[in-house]
Amino acid sequence: MSRLFHRRRLDGSPGWIFILPSLALLALIGLPILALVVRSIDRDFLTYVLSPTSVDALKLSLLTSVTSVLLILLTGTPLAYLLAHWKFPGRTLVDMLVDLPVVLPPAVAGIALLMAFGRLGMFGSWLNAFGITVSFTTTAVIMAQTFVSAPFFVRAAKIGFAAIDPQQQEAARLEGASEWQVFQYIMFPLSVRAVLTGVVLTWTRALGEFGATLLFAGNLEGKTQTMPLAIYIGFETNTHIALVLSVLLLAVSLVFLALLRRLETQG
Repeated sequence: MSRLFHRRRLDGSPGWIFILPSLALLALIGLPILALVVRSIDRDFLTYVLSPTSVDALKLSLLTSVTSVLLILLTGTPLAYLLAHWKFPGRTLVDMLVDLPVVLPPAVAGIALLMAFGRLGMFGSWLNAFGITVSFTTTAVIMAQTFVSAPFFVRAAKIGFAAIDPQQQEAARLEGASEWQVFQYIMFPLSVRAVLTGVVLTWTRALGEFGATLLFAGNLEGKTQTMPLAIYIGFETNTHIALVLSVLLLAVSLVFLALLRRLETQG
């Protein structure tokens, strides 16, 4: 008995004590995905895919998520660079603030955005004085997606910037390079894989955003109704549209996951 146990430890074969719990979790994850695909695929699948509700929700989701990712890329890259290479007063507080949307419940995020930028919000009332309305518009969708997904990009980009040897920066500065040149020709190219990983994670999170969008932007078809919101409404009015949109989101998520795995293996 002891020899058999010793041989299993040497050849690396896992015991059933590890296999059975693993299979239970894999079944919990895999069976619902299988059921979703099986129940949604039928002869009317393409009809529902091409329905106005599905097309409008898909277009809006792609438009808003791409816009959110671009905004995060432009603003999150400098922030990640600062957090990775500079020490300044309040740095820990800024770090916590960036991570906060990850642990914040989506409903709380939506209410916070509404209290800040809603028509009667702290800053929304000022915007109203200039004829600018943010809540329950497509802009609100983009703001909600940006709020909840930005931390994923900043975290990934920060790790990439922090992994670069500081001596490369110092050598470039000694050669007379400006801070922008150091970033442009050394820091960004060396961390581009981490940045791309952050983009994939951020885009996936923005595309699937639901709670904050519902509370801050509402659910107006063709204006603020993204795919997750269309799935929610479809569950009450047309279950098959909800199933079809769920499969479309699943397919997009698998594509993003494949891109992420490819980036990781290339590292």
